[in-house]
Amino acid sequence: MTNVTSAGHTKPAPKPVISGTRTPLEMVTIRAFLLVPFLALLAAVPVFWGWGVSWLDLTIAAVFYLVSTLGITVGYHRYFTHGAFKAKRPLRIGLAVAGGLAAQGPVIGWVADHRRHHAFSDRQGDPHSPWLFGTSPLALAKGFWHAHMGWLFDRDTTNVDRFAPDLVADRDIRMVDRLFPLWVGASVLVPPILGGLITMSWWGALTAFLWAGLARVSFQHHVTWSVNSICHMIGDRPFTSRDRSANFWPLALLSMGESWHNSHHADPTSARHGVLRGQIDVSARLIRWFEQLGWAWQVRWPTPKRLAALTKSA
Repeated sequence: MTNVTSAGHTKPAPKPVISGTRTPLEMVTIRAFLLVPFLALLAAVPVFWGWGVSWLDLTIAAVFYLVSTLGITVGYHRYFTHGAFKAKRPLRIGLAVAGGLAAQGPVIGWVADHRRHHAFSDRQGDPHSPWLFGTSPLALAKGFWHAHMGWLFDRDTTNVDRFAPDLVADRDIRMVDRLFPLWVGASVLVPPILGGLITMSWWGALTAFLWAGLARVSFQHHVTWSVNSICHMIGDRPFTSRDRSANFWPLALLSMGESWHNSHHADPTSARHGVLRGQIDVSARLIRWFEQLGWAWQVRWPTPKRLAALTKSA
C-alpha cells in the first residue's frame, strides 16, 4: 500500500502500530516477572523487616538499583529511545545490559513501546496513558491502573519494525536483546551469591535474594511505572507540550531525574530533564561524566534559547 504526496510521488504507507499478539507462554512469563517480585516484597516486609534485613542487603540492593535504574534512564530511555547523545560501542552495549538488569523487558521492545508512547502521547495509540477512559473518578482510577501496570498485561505487541528499526538492524543490540533472560537471572541471583559469600551463610544468601533481588526489582518497577501514571496526572507543567505530562518532584531522586516529565515531553531529545534550578537529575550528571571521559559526544544539552521557546507564556 502506498500514499501519494502533493508532488505526485508515492511513498510506502507506514507500518502497522501493532505487529501481533503475545503467546500464552509469553503472557505467563510476563505475569511472573511482574507479580513474583511484588508478592515477594509484600511477604518480606512484615516477615523480615527489623531482623531479617541487614545493612549488607540494603547496600547490595542500592548498588544494583543504581546501576540498573541508570541503565534504564540513561540507556534505554535517553540514549536508545531519544538519541540524546552518541556513544562508543562499549558504552552502548554496557547501557543495554545495565538496562536489562532492571527486568523491565528487552531493550528493543522497551524502546519501541516508549517511542510509540511519544508518538501518541495521551491519545488513542498511547500504550499507557491514564486518560484513555475519561475524566470521571472511576475512569481516572481505571486509567491510573492501566498506565501504572495494567497495560503490561495487554496481549498486543508494538511493531518494532515501525518504532525501532535502527535497533533491529544493530547486531550488538539484537544480541543483548536476545540475552534478556540472562540479565534478569543475574539481577536476582548475583545478590544472594554475594550475600552468601560475604556472610558465609545460607541466611545471608536468602535475605539478599529477598531484599536485594526480588524486593529491589519490584520497587524499581513501581518507580518506573509511576512516571507513566503519576507523572501524567499530577504535578507542575511549566513547559508547553501536547499532552498532560507533568513534573513531579517527590520522585526525582528515585527515578534518577525521570520525573521531570513535562520538561522531557516538551523537549524529548534533551539529555537533561531537570532543566530548572534545583531540579535533581542524576542521569544527566552521569551523561556529563561520559561526555567528559570521551565516551559520549554530540550530547543534546538544553540551551536558554530552547527553554525560552518551550516555556509557557504567563
